[in-house]
Parts: sequence; structure tokens; C-alpha cells
Amino acid sequence: MAANQRDASFPMTATTQFGLEAVLAEELRGLGAKIEKTGSRAVEFTGNQQLLYQATLWCRTAVRILKPFARFHARDERALYREVGRLDWRAFIQPNQTFAITAVVNKSSFEHSLFVAQLTKDAIADQFRARTGQRPSVDVQRPDIRLHLHMLENEVVLSLDAAGESLHRRGYRQQTNAAPLNEVLAAGLLRLIGWDGRKPLLDPMCGSGTLLTEAALIAQRIAPGLYHRGRFGFENWPDFDRALWESVQLDARNARLEEPQAYLGGSDVSPEFVELARQNVEAANLEDYIRLAVRDVRDAKPPKGDAGIVVMNPPYGERIGEEAAMATLYKAIGDTLKTNFHNYDAYLFTGNLVAAKSVGLKTSRRVPLYNGPIECRLLKYELYQGSRRDGSGPSA
Repeated sequence: MAANQRDASFPMTATTQFGLEAVLAEELRGLGAKIEKTGSRAVEFTGNQQLLYQATLWCRTAVRILKPFARFHARDERALYREVGRLDWRAFIQPNQTFAITAVVNKSSFEHSLFVAQLTKDAIADQFRARTGQRPSVDVQRPDIRLHLHMLENEVVLSLDAAGESLHRRGYRQQTNAAPLNEVLAAGLLRLIGWDGRKPLLDPMCGSGTLLTEAALIAQRIAPGLYHRGRFGFENWPDFDRALWESVQLDARNARLEEPQAYLGGSDVSPEFVELARQNVEAANLEDYIRLAVRDVRDAKPPKGDAGIVVMNPPYGERIGEEAAMATLYKAIGDTLKTNFHNYDAYLFTGNLVAAKSVGLKTSRRVPLYNGPIECRLLKYELYQGSRRDGSGPSA
């Protein structure tokens, strides 16, 4: 690829989860992106080919990196088929490649996104058949080229997906417990709590260890995309620049810090969960940076030395009849924080705000987020040795 083509700037969109938009914008800005707009679950930005590769490799809170290439209005089925057919699809897909379309439709005359995706697929296949006598195949699981169609009030944006699949699938996770945090949300929580990758960080209800693993990636300056299995979507694009991509990967590998940067400790009352966490940590080659143990949350204690951060994602108790058990558990969490974690900042991420009242501590911050379909809150508690005014104990 010519140097001037490498340097050419173009628009991109990074998608994320609700509540993480500002964190993602800051990540992109740190990579050199020019932020154009921060919206709901998306950040629009501009940059060159190198930035596209870097964003796909480095962004911890992005779900997808999209490259828009067409915009048009489609008031009905006929208009959508016609406008899609006007594009020269040989510039994006080769006849021997597979492709898939993900459609999102809002406030439009079309009611079903699957129908829109099918109609778009038909228009693409018909064009190839008419021009070349053959057509690319559809593969909804692992396509060579993944397209995204976004329709809002009948305005259509077509984009190429740079990753090819959701970036939350890092590739290191072997198994999970029943209700794990996904990796993007875990990384987003760490950014929201302002953890700097240097202070001690403890998770006394670590489950399968996703929060701790993402913390180690941040502390050791490891690009999450280095764990990706197979090819990224942009590696199948006609304009793929192999030399540039290899350079970006080499820079990322050289950025890794080998010496441990922070104390990272996790525990869980379940031996099965701790074993899952060990497997995931080992798969990520991070066993030298994370300490794990089987321990009840009531017995959790910080390491000696400087104060740090304690963060946990306790069970939400979604089954009927679990209210009393959840209240008891959350009270035990509060008691442990008050007794053992003086001068720490504590964060609870939960979808059970009723049980959270049993913690018995005053929150200094409440951030609305979602864990899948569950509305949650990230709650902050400041645990002073004494209150700031009279030394009477942890803030309550």
C-alpha cells in the first residue's frame, strides 16, 4: 500500500456497552483518534489505516470497530434493494469469500432486522450472479467479511466490521461460571473506578476471574487483541496492508511489561470457581501476576502496605425466594469492608439494588450500567480509618 494511502484519514465508528461511551472515547483519543461524536453505545471518530488496526488490537471497551462505506435513504423494500444493488460489491467482497450481514433497525418503516438483512443479502448475491456468474456464500458464524447495516428513520449506513466478531471475545477465557462479566464490561468497570494499574486491587468474589485478568492486561500493558484466535475481519479486506499490520502487532508485543506492576489478588468461596479462574489466568499466560485463593468473602483481607481498591460483582439473586439470603450476603460484604478494608476505596457492581441497601455503607458514587439485559449500578464506598472530621469510623 502506498504511503499516502496509509495516511489517508476516514470515518469510523466504535460500538460499546451503555455507560462506557466516555471511557471508549478516551481510549481512542489515547491511540490518536480524532473524536467526532460520542453517542449512545457508540463513538464516531476519524483516523488512518494504522489507527484502524491499533483500535482493533488495543481497545479494551470496544465491542466492534466499524468502517462505514455507504449511506442512503430507503423508504421501502424496493428502494433498499435498489440502493444496495447500486454499490459495486467487488470492492468489498470477492466471489470466493463468505459474508454475513448484521442489521439493526430503529424507528423505520421496516419492522424486522432479519428481513432487512435478508433483502440486503439477496441484492448483493444477485449482483454477483449477474456480473460474474457466481456469488459469495453466506456464513453467519465465521464469515470472511462481516457487514453491518444500521437503519434509523429509514436512513441506512452500511459498514465493514474490522474485527469480524465481537471484541469482547478476547480468546483467553476457557470456561466461565454461570453468570460471568464479559471482558469489555470488566475492562470498563476498571476504567470507571479509576484504577491506575499500580495500586493493589482485590476481588474477594472473583468467580472465573475476568476482572482480575483484565486488570493484569491493563497493568502489564498487554493489548487484548493479541489473544485473538484466527484472522481479524480487516485481514480479509481487499486493501489489507500486511506489512503495516505486522508492524502494529510488533509494537504491541514490545509494549508489554514483564515485571509485575501491581498486587492483584482474588478469592472465592467456591473451589470450582477458583479453579476456573486459574485456568483462564493460565490460558492468558498471566499466572505470575494474579494470586488466587479459596476464601469466604467474610475472611477477605488486604495485603500489607499501601491502601488500594477492592471491587466485586456479587450474585444478584434473581431466583424467587433468594431475598433473605441476598440480604445476609450483602450485609456480610458490608461488614467485611468496614472491618478489614480501612482507607480502601470499595466498589460493588450489582443488579440487586434492594440487597445492596444491606451493605450498610453510604455510597459516594452510583453509575448506571447493564450486565447483559440486567440493569445494574456500580456503587462506590470510601472506607476511611476514621471519618474525615471526627475519626468515628468508616463512612456509613
